[in-house]
Amino acid sequence: MSQARARRRDRRVYLRGHPVLFALLAATRWRATARIGGTVLAHSREAFTDALVRVPLDRTAEGTTGGAAGRLTGGGLLFDQEGDDHRGTRRGLAESLGADGVARLRPVWMEVLDRRLAPLADGAPVDLVDVAAELSGATAAALLGLTVDPLTLASAARAAASAAAREHLPGLPSPARRRAARRAADHLNALVSPALDRPSDGPFHGASDRVPGRVPDGLAAMLAVAAINTTVAGLPRAAAWCADADLWGYAETAPEALADELLRVTAPTPLLPRVAAAAGTVAGRPVRRGDRLILIARHAVGAHDRDPSPSDPAPPQVTQLVFGAGPHACPGARLARRQLTDALVALAAYRPVVLSARADRRSALPGWATLTVAATR
Repeated sequence: MSQARARRRDRRVYLRGHPVLFALLAATRWRATARIGGTVLAHSREAFTDALVRVPLDRTAEGTTGGAAGRLTGGGLLFDQEGDDHRGTRRGLAESLGADGVARLRPVWMEVLDRRLAPLADGAPVDLVDVAAELSGATAAALLGLTVDPLTLASAARAAASAAAREHLPGLPSPARRRAARRAADHLNALVSPALDRPSDGPFHGASDRVPGRVPDGLAAMLAVAAINTTVAGLPRAAAWCADADLWGYAETAPEALADELLRVTAPTPLLPRVAAAAGTVAGRPVRRGDRLILIARHAVGAHDRDPSPSDPAPPQVTQLVFGAGPHACPGARLARRQLTDALVALAAYRPVVLSARADRRSALPGWATLTVAATR
């Protein structure tokens, strides 16, 4: 077992599932920034941070996360809001995903881990992608106050993200892909629509929307897509790296550092597509209004050239960048870290090894379609 083996396996999620993306990431990675026509690639830590905190961004532009959310939800709240609307929604979301909110949600995913990993003790194999899907679906359902089956919710959120990603593949517009994306979005919205009737004293109380006191229209679907897809992509990749490099001992001695380092090297969301709303500079390179920005989180945190080292972890200001920066930082960072830490600790009791892995060629994020593990003790 070695870090080299772990890195080779993890590279397969790009080479087999997202080969064009991998080529884009690798082509100019040794430069802080690079311009290709009207697109600026931001590789370095400085460039990545500058683009998020120093350049005004168009929250709803085509080809960006905000634009995709707008099409998914019919409103894209949290992206197209301004002023008090935006701040009110973010306050509600921060409350629900803060320390107290995570503590309330933690028993939900711990029950899934205890139940779904138990077969390892009897020598049976376990598919960690399926475990991650149920774990993330159950957590999202609890966060949104839904009674929907976790795996049903997870399947719908993954399908919606995958269809949206395929809709924006290079080439001529495809009516068929657009219709598929719309059907997937409609199915997800139908599942999360009960969340719009949450009581006014819930975590989003005070967030201005069409009906004050309700979970803002579209936010439920957006949260489900973000939470589920990043977890299903990230957790199995982190566990596979841990198994291949035999890092399980750190789950007992330094679990938080292990989780942070694995999040850094796997970077579940490896790049952020954005559009400049006004002129600015990124690591000294001029950016024009309307320029497309490809912010490569994977390179900003050194995932491509520094192996995970829980005994000598990267500084917190570096590892945090996998969740963005400044006003564009992901509010679910605390939840993601806690979930992954708990999953690694639970798995470490079995010291699992990877039996088989198959890259997901249709997922919105680089990840495994299946990752089967078995216990060694």
